[in-house]
Amino acid sequence: MTGILTLLFLGLMFLGMPVAFAIGVAFMMFYLFGPAPAMISVQKIVGATQSFPLLAVPLFILAGHLMNHSGITERLIRLSTVLTGWISGGLAHVAIMLSALMGGVSGSAVADAAMEARVLGPSMLKSGLSKGYACAAMSVGSLITATIPPSVGLIIYGYLGNVSIGRLFAGGIVPGVLMTVALMGTAYVIARRRNYKPELDAVPSPGEIGRAAWDCKWALIFPVFLIVGIRYGVFTPSEAGAFAIAYAIAIGVLVYRELSFAKLVDALRHSAQDIGMIMLIIMLSSMIGFVITLEAVPQTAAEFLTGLTSDKHVLMLLLVTFILFLGCLLESTVIVLLLTPILVPVVQAAGIDLVHFGLVMMTATTLGSMTPPVGVAMFAVCGIMKCPMNVYTREAIPFLGAVVGLIVVMIFLPDLVLAVPNWVFGPG
Repeated sequence: MTGILTLLFLGLMFLGMPVAFAIGVAFMMFYLFGPAPAMISVQKIVGATQSFPLLAVPLFILAGHLMNHSGITERLIRLSTVLTGWISGGLAHVAIMLSALMGGVSGSAVADAAMEARVLGPSMLKSGLSKGYACAAMSVGSLITATIPPSVGLIIYGYLGNVSIGRLFAGGIVPGVLMTVALMGTAYVIARRRNYKPELDAVPSPGEIGRAAWDCKWALIFPVFLIVGIRYGVFTPSEAGAFAIAYAIAIGVLVYRELSFAKLVDALRHSAQDIGMIMLIIMLSSMIGFVITLEAVPQTAAEFLTGLTSDKHVLMLLLVTFILFLGCLLESTVIVLLLTPILVPVVQAAGIDLVHFGLVMMTATTLGSMTPPVGVAMFAVCGIMKCPMNVYTREAIPFLGAVVGLIVVMIFLPDLVLAVPNWVFGPG
C-alpha cells in the first residue's frame, strides 16, 4: 500500500497541490482505508509539534532572518569582496564566498540564494557576467550555506535519525570549505575562458583584509560559539537556536545599531512564512513514519539494497544516485522527511557512520534545490533575475558537476568528513 500512496502523493504534486497538503491527503488515505485507526493520524500530527529537538528549526530560521537584518550581511559582503573580488570572475566568487560566510549565520540555502540575487544580482550583470553564469553561481553556491553549521536540514536529519546534531554541525565544516574551493575553481575556469574581469583592480593588502575581517568578527565567531557551546554542554542544539536569536538581536541593536523595530517586524514576518511552510510539512509528514513502520518498509529496503551489494561505497553511490534523482522532483525537506526513517536502518546495518552518511545525504538532497524542474533555490534566483530556465540549466552544469564530484570524494574519504567531529567530540 505504501507504493500506491507514494504514487498518489507524486500525482497530487504534479497537479500543483502544495507539498504539505499532497503529503497529508495521500497518507491520510492509509488511516481512513488501511489497517490503522484514523485517530492515530491526528496523534502523529500533534506529536510532531511536541519535539524539543525540533524546536531548533524555527529558532534558527528566525535567527538567520534577524542576522540578515542586523547589518551582518552587508559586512560579510564587504569581506567577501576583499577576499575574492580580485580573482577573474569577480562577483561570482564574491557570491560563493558570501554563501560560505553566510553558512555560519543562516541555515537556509533558499533564503541565502534569494538574498544574493536581490543584493548582488544587478551588480553582477552590470560587471559583464552573463545572466545564466551569475544565476548558477548564486544558486549552486547557496548549497554551502546549507552545509556549514547551523543547517536546518541537518537538524531535521539528526532529529529523525536520532543522530548527534552537534557532530553533524561539526561535520559540515570540512565539506563546506571543500565545496567553496570546488565552486570557486569552477567559476574561475569559466571566467578565464570568457575573459570576465575581476571586481577589484589589485590584490588587497593584509591590512585591508584584516580590517574587513575585524568588522565581521561577530559573525565569524558565531559558529565557534555554537559548536563549542554544544560540545561542552552549555546548551543543547535547541537552546543554541534561542542563543542565536539573542545573539543576533544583541549584535544588531547594541553593536551595529542597525536592527530597527521595522526591520525586526520584517524579520519576524519572513520567519513566520518560512516556519509555517516547513513545520506544516513536518507535521503532516509525521504520519509517514507510522505507515512505513507498519508496512516494514525499512526492513524490505535494507534486504533489497544489501542484497545488491555488500560494499559500503557502492551502496552509498546507489543511495546518492537515487537521492539525486528524487531531488529533481521533490523539495529537499520532503526528501529528508521521507527517506531518513527508511535509510538510517539500512546504512546502520551496512556499518556506515550515520554522521558521514547524513552529510553526504544532505549535500545530495539540497543539490536538488538547484536543479530543474522543481528546484526552489533555482526558481528563487531565476525569478528575481528573470533568467530563462534553459539558460540557467546550461550554465549550471559545470557547477553541479563539481558538487557531484565532491560528493563522490566524501563517500570514499569518510575520515575527511569525520575529522572535525572526531576532534571536537571524540571518536563516534
